[in-house]
Amino acid sequence: MDESFEIKVADSSHVGYVPEILKTIEDATKVRGTGIAKRNPEYVKKKIEEGKAIIALKGDEFAGFCYIESWSHEEFVANSGLIVKDKFRGHGLAKAIKKKAFELSRTKFPNAKIFGLTTGLAVMKINTALGYVPVTFSELTSDPVFWKGCESCINYDILLRNDYTRCLCTGMLYDPEKQKSNNENI
Repeated sequence: MDESFEIKVADSSHVGYVPEILKTIEDATKVRGTGIAKRNPEYVKKKIEEGKAIIALKGDEFAGFCYIESWSHEEFVANSGLIVKDKFRGHGLAKAIKKKAFELSRTKFPNAKIFGLTTGLAVMKINTALGYVPVTFSELTSDPVFWKGCESCINYDILLRNDYTRCLCTGMLYDPEKQKSNNENI
């Protein structure tokens, strides 16, 4: 990966990037034609101010982003909103951002199961490298507030029709207990 990228936990000094983060997500949704749930500016700002977001910069220029959120009384943590600005794709930046978000999740919530929903093969490969496995939605949080976040996705009607059990996204889960058991069996 290009060493000139700075990838770190975002803080209040990065709030000014929120409009560009949201625009980058919106643009990617249009290009891909796939579901990416929209987030409002206040929500993204809050994630940044809480130290629950990763930002990638090249100098002062925004390059990429991801945030984390806990669910079901911190039993689950989602890594969401992974985005890399078009001009910075192909440098391994998404993988580096996702790895940093994963590390932040494990630090803040060491016993939580970490999950994500994705339609993208690249994210599936990154998740697999981190130890995630594909799962049915029944293995993810049942917290209705999490699933409410899918309402802005173009595929929400599919999720709704299937009573929140199936969609076009693949659910992926990292379970620290299963990982510990797998490592003990090696």
